[in-house]
Amino acid sequence: VQLQASGGGVVQPGGSLRLSCAASGSIFSIDVMGWYRQAPGKQRELVATITTDDSTNYAHSVKGRFTISRDNAKNTVYLQMNSLKPEDTAVYYCNAKKVHTGVVMDYWGKGTLVTVSS
Repeated sequence: VQLQASGGGVVQPGGSLRLSCAASGSIFSIDVMGWYRQAPGKQRELVATITTDDSTNYAHSVKGRFTISRDNAKNTVYLQMNSLKPEDTAVYYCNAKKVHTGVVMDYWGKGTLVTVSS
């Protein structure tokens, strides 16, 4: 599975950005796709995930501001980020998971940098 993320950039506090993640390769049986982020000096953390039946999960810090969605025809997952805050500044990574007989296989894309600053 190859994941190509795009859409990062610099935005002022209160602004919006939309990240995209296009999946290619052995995309069959991907069970969960999502976004994680890593701020300088911090560990990578979950931002949002979406399953094949469109169940979503969000980190508490982004609930109500971020929305994850998917376009199955385009094999693409999106992260709409609204009301951005300086603490949202991080490198955002796209992730795909395949779960088989209890074993989780993780696939990662290269990150895209989001900077929230005035």
